[in-house]
Amino acid sequence: MVKIGDIEVGEFPLLLAPMEDVSDPPFRAVCKENGADLMYTEFISSEGLIRDAAKSVQKLDIYDYERPIGIQIFGDKIESMREAAAIAEEADPEIIDINYGCPVKKVACKGAGAGILLDIPKMEAMTAEIVKAVNKPVTVKTRLGWDHDNIKIMEVAKRLQGVGIQALSIHGRTRQQMYKGDADWSHIAEVKNNPDIHIPIFGNGDIDSPQKALEYKNKFGVDGIMIGRAAIGYPWIFNEIKHFIKTGEYLPGPTLEQRVDVTKRHLKFSVEWKGDKKGIFEMRRHYTNYFRGIPNFKPYRSRLVESPTYEGTLSILDEVAEVFSKQSVLQD
Repeated sequence: MVKIGDIEVGEFPLLLAPMEDVSDPPFRAVCKENGADLMYTEFISSEGLIRDAAKSVQKLDIYDYERPIGIQIFGDKIESMREAAAIAEEADPEIIDINYGCPVKKVACKGAGAGILLDIPKMEAMTAEIVKAVNKPVTVKTRLGWDHDNIKIMEVAKRLQGVGIQALSIHGRTRQQMYKGDADWSHIAEVKNNPDIHIPIFGNGDIDSPQKALEYKNKFGVDGIMIGRAAIGYPWIFNEIKHFIKTGEYLPGPTLEQRVDVTKRHLKFSVEWKGDKKGIFEMRRHYTNYFRGIPNFKPYRSRLVESPTYEGTLSILDEVAEVFSKQSVLQD
């Protein structure tokens, strides 16, 4: 059983990656229902939290059905991060997570996210302050390094373990790579297999099928896998991976009825959490992903995107289920 501190997260846990504008409570709900073992909030600005900014504070919303869950924070100022961690702890997550991996310019080039990989002593000092500031287990998500010539993940792992983090998730790309090219898990394996490392090591990057999940589990020896983009519009991937690892057999892909049902549930959670107007609007980005692979779906997608009401959207989804019901199993 893998543990983060005293928190049991499964024999080989599958983690939902924190993704900005994706990993909100409605999305996390459908991922949890479909097998995610541990999830994280979208990353939350430390400056936003300490200034009580509404957008940042709303991201602290967590629900009992999501547990165990981690709240992820980011920032470039040690004092602000320490204060933000204490505020996040008051929301009562199981875990406080630090984002040292976000590669986007507006974050990394200000010294936050992956930007702190250019200043590992500061990363160590910031992490130490956060660990001291909270009673919850502290975990970190990061990348291999700033660029190919500065891959420092082994040093990072040893230093952060030394100041008290309880688990480390590693995305197998550098900041320079952004999300391009292939993730290099060999460096993740080196960290996991180093005899000085005793905290759980989770691998992240390019896991998009049950077969690849099992292959990487066996090849690289990680304690668990973090899944990001592959879960967008396809939360079934968690249970599909679990089933394949256990039996070596593929689960059948979701039927149209299952796709419609999960889309409805996601929409329901979205409206309940954000209100009708915002909940309906922010759901629009998900329809293409939920119904990817269905021929002639484009007109229905357009109607879903344009639908202004919750009841109207449900009616269109019911129509989708009826019209496409002959397609019992759909493959991506």
